Amino acid sequence: MNLRKPEVAVYYFPNFHSDARNCALHGNHWTEWELVRRAEPRFDGHELPNLPAWGETDEADPQQMAQKIDAAADHGIDTFIFDWYWYDDGPFLERGLDEGFLKAPNNDRIKFSLMWANHDWMDIHPMKACDNALDNATLLYPGAVTAATFEEIMDVCIERYFKHPSYWLIDGCPYFSIYELTKLIGGFGSVEKTRELLDLFRQKVKAAGFKDLHLNAIVWNNPIVPGETAPTDAKMLVDALGFDSVNSYVWIHHYVTDNFPTVGYNEIRDAFFNYWDEAELKYDQPYYPNVTVGWDASPRTVQSDSYENRGYPFMYVVDYNTPENFKTALEMVKARLEASSVPAPFLTINAWNEWTEGSYLEPDMRNGMKYLEAIREVFVENCCVLQ
Repeated sequence: MNLRKPEVAVYYFPNFHSDARNCALHGNHWTEWELVRRAEPRFDGHELPNLPAWGETDEADPQQMAQKIDAAADHGIDTFIFDWYWYDDGPFLERGLDEGFLKAPNNDRIKFSLMWANHDWMDIHPMKACDNALDNATLLYPGAVTAATFEEIMDVCIERYFKHPSYWLIDGCPYFSIYELTKLIGGFGSVEKTRELLDLFRQKVKAAGFKDLHLNAIVWNNPIVPGETAPTDAKMLVDALGFDSVNSYVWIHHYVTDNFPTVGYNEIRDAFFNYWDEAELKYDQPYYPNVTVGWDASPRTVQSDSYENRGYPFMYVVDYNTPENFKTALEMVKARLEASSVPAPFLTINAWNEWTEGSYLEPDMRNGMKYLEAIREVFVENCCVLQ
């Protein structure tokens, strides 16, 4: 039995502030609030738009970020895991963290860490209807980077983030997560070169005075390595690259179905628990679970186009994701973590603010603070596990 209280780490998607790349593409001051505001019901019973109770906040404003930090800390959230973007031509969407969180007067109330979102950035804000929608989107910023860029990333992470007193450490090691193994390896040309660079990252972290680096792999497909056309077993890559743990970003990554336009929340929850069973058996590294608030990517589609099953973002919507069902999922995950022997137990939640994917904890006009209250009720008020 695990005597350590599970930490609650929440993914934070920082596309709700003005960014130079977005302004050049979409116009001055554009943020994803534009898509949130314009979202419309796409089928009978579809409840949109979902509007923010706090208004269209600017996460790059330290005072407005402070409101988010206080709400998170007051409701039992320990860590924000920022989706963090850095391409060969430099950073993207960094102001939410650099100017918002790091300059917020209360950023000592919770921890923060990075998930390098090294996926291709596609022009899907919004996406027009077509078959295999995402495959036909325009590529804006390639996720694969050069070795020189990655070495720059290492240095920036250590100096700007890891050394900050609020950075999340697991047993003394800065937590750094990588979203896309295929793009990681593709940029460096081979598994061997990728391992060499990850080992260099560890060396740099240790030279900076830390015990080691905690490398986490987000695994949600079977990656394809350079020179191959068939997927490679993810376990082989996680082992070969020396990752310390495995995690998931969102439940829908582990659930493929022809059901459309909706899938029930408890159905996809149970499918995730089945995946969790498989992941614990498959990986030698600790697998840390995820709880997803909901799913509805339809705000990222052109609202006048017909809503048919065409692939992301024209895909199923998770319904019945009520605060009550979310709380039950939290209770189930907490109980299983407490019964396990996984070291330094934590769970991730998708997400603090994935508004245009229908997975957010921030209060809206329909449910207010109820999702945050569910976290507090499960992990604070009812917590009886020894520290």
